[in-house]
Amino acid sequence: MASIRDVAQKAGVAISTVSKVLNQYPNVSEETKAKVNEAIRELNFTPNTIASALSSKQAGRVALLLNLNTQTQAIDEIDMQYISGAINKAQEMKLDVITVFFSMIKDRDVYGIVNYLKAQSIEGIIIYGMSREDKILHKLIEEQHFRIVVVDAPFVNPNTSSVQIDHEKAQYDVAKKTILENKGNKILYIAGKKNGFVTKDRLDGMKRLAEEEKLSLLVRQGDFSEKKARQLAFQYARSRDIVVCASDLMAIGAMRALQEMDIFRPVCGFDGITLMGYAGKQMNTVRQDFYRISAEAMEEMARLLEGGEGREILLDYSIIRMQYLDIIC
Repeated sequence: MASIRDVAQKAGVAISTVSKVLNQYPNVSEETKAKVNEAIRELNFTPNTIASALSSKQAGRVALLLNLNTQTQAIDEIDMQYISGAINKAQEMKLDVITVFFSMIKDRDVYGIVNYLKAQSIEGIIIYGMSREDKILHKLIEEQHFRIVVVDAPFVNPNTSSVQIDHEKAQYDVAKKTILENKGNKILYIAGKKNGFVTKDRLDGMKRLAEEEKLSLLVRQGDFSEKKARQLAFQYARSRDIVVCASDLMAIGAMRALQEMDIFRPVCGFDGITLMGYAGKQMNTVRQDFYRISAEAMEEMARLLEGGEGREILLDYSIIRMQYLDIIC
């Protein structure tokens, strides 16, 4: 007697896709429906109503794997936008979602993670905040146990897609705008964490700009920390003309230090978080739409679960000067 797994194998789709067709979910293409229904006819498959109902509750279950920022007392707006965007899109696409944090799997090896997630009927994972040091997660991606979408990391294989903005170009654009608007060629660049994928891309953008504009570039690691950026500004900003930061939190830290030193230096950030509007000074920044990025990641996950192949997706961004009146309700 044929099983739902047999149908999925014959149709060349995921088990969750067969379940969606059986339960008449709306987000399945006509071509996929036709393949599944043809396999059902050829195998003379008769779904068990109770089993089908149980299966449909777990069909396409996706884990949101987040690396929460525990180094700041500020509300982590980015992660909340990620969660909100993913959950709302999942509801629209009839996908079941759970949230898992890096801290919950940090002591497990690849097979421990696989068993942990499969025990919860997970078929896909969206990974946020992965670094170069997360080798276990890199191996999980390489071994292709799940359909995976990574946000802000350059991993692509048949079961894995990458979703992000062009961080190298975005850093170049916001820094160039700030430098052209102000006089000076001695730049303090406060970079993110050494182990971050986006850190390298943003630094590459800054180096390209420095080479083109013949800038004197001093690079220091701020680790995406407001406190550390403040300390670096106290130490180096007086001898520099402009301060470019690889995150808004670091830009706020640098700006506060400049105010305490009672000197003016143009500062720009990166991310476009709401907190920038309360910084007291208008600063250029790169606005990423984190809600949309996560919604796009969930939509890409649905495509992978339906048998699509992994790919790289680059989304747009904008250069803005955030003001208080723009963010209050």
